[in-house]
Amino acid sequence: MNLAPEVKKQAFKEFGKSEFDSGSTEAQIALFTMKIQHLTEHQKVNKKDMVTERSLVIMVGKRRKLLDYLKSKDIERYRAIIKKLGIRK
Repeated sequence: MNLAPEVKKQAFKEFGKSEFDSGSTEAQIALFTMKIQHLTEHQKVNKKDMVTERSLVIMVGKRRKLLDYLKSKDIERYRAIIKKLGIRK
C-alpha cells in the first residue's frame, strides 16, 4: 500500500521538521498511522483478505515499537504525538 507523495510530504511537514524529514520518529509514526487507517478500512470491506490482515498486524507492531522508543526518550513528545494523532482514547 503506497500513499501519494503529496500526502507523505504533508504528513512530514506537519509532524516532522520539514516536508522532506522522513526520518524523525514522529513522522514515521504519523505515516504508519495513515497506512493503518487505510488498511483498516480495506479490511472492513474485505474480511477474508488475510494478507492485508497480516500486514496490518505487522504495521501496528512497528508503530508500537516506535511509540515505545519515543516514550523512553522523551515523554512529552510521546504525549504530544498521541494527542495529535488521536491514537489513545
